[in-house]
Amino acid sequence: MNKIHLIPYRIEEITTVAPQVPEGVRMIKAPEVWERAGSGKNNVIAILDTGCQSDHPDLEDRIIAGRNFTPDYNHDEANFEDNNGHGTHVAGTAAAALREDSIAGVAPEAQLLILKVLDAEGSGDYARIIEGIHHAIDWMGPNGEKTTVISMSLGGPDDVPELHEAIKRAVNEGIPVVCAAGNEGDNSPQTDELGYPGAYKEVIQVGAVDFNRKIASFSNTNDEIDLVAPGVNIHSAYLEGKYASLSGTSMATPHVSGALALIKNIAEKEFARKLTEAELYAQLVRRTVPLGYPKTAEGNGLLELDALERLEYLLAEPNASLDLDNEGGV
Repeated sequence: MNKIHLIPYRIEEITTVAPQVPEGVRMIKAPEVWERAGSGKNNVIAILDTGCQSDHPDLEDRIIAGRNFTPDYNHDEANFEDNNGHGTHVAGTAAAALREDSIAGVAPEAQLLILKVLDAEGSGDYARIIEGIHHAIDWMGPNGEKTTVISMSLGGPDDVPELHEAIKRAVNEGIPVVCAAGNEGDNSPQTDELGYPGAYKEVIQVGAVDFNRKIASFSNTNDEIDLVAPGVNIHSAYLEGKYASLSGTSMATPHVSGALALIKNIAEKEFARKLTEAELYAQLVRRTVPLGYPKTAEGNGLLELDALERLEYLLAEPNASLDLDNEGGV
């Protein structure tokens, strides 16, 4: 059986500084809902990746727990440090703390469960991924915390039944599973490119767009794409306390994972009860805006967290105009 790997990605730039609110976070309108959503507080995002720099200034206060499932560090389960860079970047996009002289993730008060399932080369056995998923489902924090969402920016060519079963178990337990679509796209929505676990119907499969709302040429297309998010030149945390701009559907995925923490807080307050995975997915889809591409490329459209509020404004103000093709909003 083939190994499972990081979704290929591009490192555009490594710097010692980054915008406090990265453009991707702004593009999905996360700051507009932070107050209503408590910035994602009381949610735990499980990041299954290459680990995370645990003392990165923007992440150290967000990490609630972690575990290493790889042979790295002599199989030390307690050492989930990132020796690749990818995992730290993904974690930062999902939930970097919004502090002075730091960057913000999509849900800056959510917590991170770091599960290192890929080694320094970005490779791992399917068994490790499966074990990591089950760990995320069963994990309980020191104060009874449970995993809110599982985020996986990885993929492989094989449809492995045990992997599929693990994902179905997570969904049945009420945990959305967010996966990168993959970067093998040929810039044509007429041809399918499939990677697993992204292609499973139970997961939320995320494609990538650039800041001009154009589908990234590398983004996989298939009939299981659920939505798209920023995935080109994405600023986030990186190794050695630095920052980097990376491109790939790997970068689009944590935008959606962080967004689900925000949506959960907003929607469960409105409904005054815990929502099922299907209900959380429905609330996510309601916060998308079609871009005009085939569904195989964009699914339900671009994630915009304030889309419902903008629509409500339009309905309440008959003379108002709602420009969905303009980043400026209403």
